[in-house]
Amino acid sequence: MVFFRHRRLRRTEGIRDLVRETQLLTTDLIYPIFVKEGLEDKQEVASMPGVYQFPLHQLVDEIAEVEKLGLKSIILFGIPKEKDEIGSQASCETGIVQEAIRLIKEHFPQLVVIADTCLCEFTSHGHCGLLKGQEVDNDTSLTRLAEVAISQARAGADIIAPSNAMDGYVEAIRQGLDQAGFEDIPIMSYAIKFASSFYGPFRDAGESAPKFGNRKTYQMDPANRLEALREALSDEKEGADFLMVKPGLAFLDILRELRQETKLPLVAYNVSGEYAMIKAAAQNGWIDEKAVVLETLTGFKRAGADLIITYFAKDVAYYLKEEG
Repeated sequence: MVFFRHRRLRRTEGIRDLVRETQLLTTDLIYPIFVKEGLEDKQEVASMPGVYQFPLHQLVDEIAEVEKLGLKSIILFGIPKEKDEIGSQASCETGIVQEAIRLIKEHFPQLVVIADTCLCEFTSHGHCGLLKGQEVDNDTSLTRLAEVAISQARAGADIIAPSNAMDGYVEAIRQGLDQAGFEDIPIMSYAIKFASSFYGPFRDAGESAPKFGNRKTYQMDPANRLEALREALSDEKEGADFLMVKPGLAFLDILRELRQETKLPLVAYNVSGEYAMIKAAAQNGWIDEKAVVLETLTGFKRAGADLIITYFAKDVAYYLKEEG
């Protein structure tokens, strides 16, 4: 009998390490942080154990821990005290995100600060753009989103990450940044953002659930593959510097196919629902949390992601430090 002995390369841990094709590194990870105006003390998100909304005065301690673990980048989400129809606080010079960016860059100038650029956390209606009646007005929203991006860049954000899912947002924000003198600030586009059922816990954390309707008219149908590729490639043509696939776990096929279509850095978002499911199963003793988390994030890298936004970032950094 003639057969191949593939197990020769699995015989010892040393050999397995030697031939491992995909490496997960701390520098691959982007840690999401929620900062909320008016809080006295950090507040745990009920549906996301271990994830907190932070007041500004506790942000420096949290970032100090992030840096100590070797993480190099964060993405900021803000919750204002006051919301209105146009999300005024999203572009306010003294808005919660702008204040947080300045504070972080003052104490940790080398940390890469990514600003999520959307209106849903700031509008009274919870939608990602401006309304015309009961519908989101795409083109009017573009001007508003460019204003938000410029204010975030002015505060010191290193990267602008628009998550609003409007058509043409990359071009509008790129033009706005360039005209304001921020030609060197890159755009991390939420290029492929599905209207997913995995976002529920995030809407608790960001206090951003829509007050009526849903986001299916501007986020993508999870059943569509070709549409997703069209969206991503159009963002690349409009000037995106990174392309993102969100969520990650249920859309690894999309991530892999996009990797074959573009040379831009790719980002996978390991979203709140994916985080919450693993946490819940681990708390019930049904899975080994560390093993499942590392396997999941390695899967994102294997599928083609260069970077991963994940609420597990601090945990994984600790795991990797422990193993190293």
